[in-house]
Amino acid sequence: MNNYITLAAPTTTAIATGPTILHSIVINKCAANGVITVYDGVDATGTVKAIITMPAALLKNQETMIYDTVFNKGICIVTSGAAQDISVMYKPAY
Repeated sequence: MNNYITLAAPTTTAIATGPTILHSIVINKCAANGVITVYDGVDATGTVKAIITMPAALLKNQETMIYDTVFNKGICIVTSGAAQDISVMYKPAY
């Protein structure tokens, strides 16, 4: 499954609910000072699993992060700092 997020920040996006495996996050177009916070939960009150911060001086145009990690409650992505263009790849854990 894939969820594409391309919105001005700040944005909160519930990606999945229940036990889910986060395969990867692809930053399709890096945004200077962009921050992506990944939560195990259906909203931004879940447990923080990752914080991805782009530098002010970008060194890359794209970035892929592989996680292959189980999220117990779901996946929620919060973007801040800059508009984001990302894809989240995931699948049900069972």
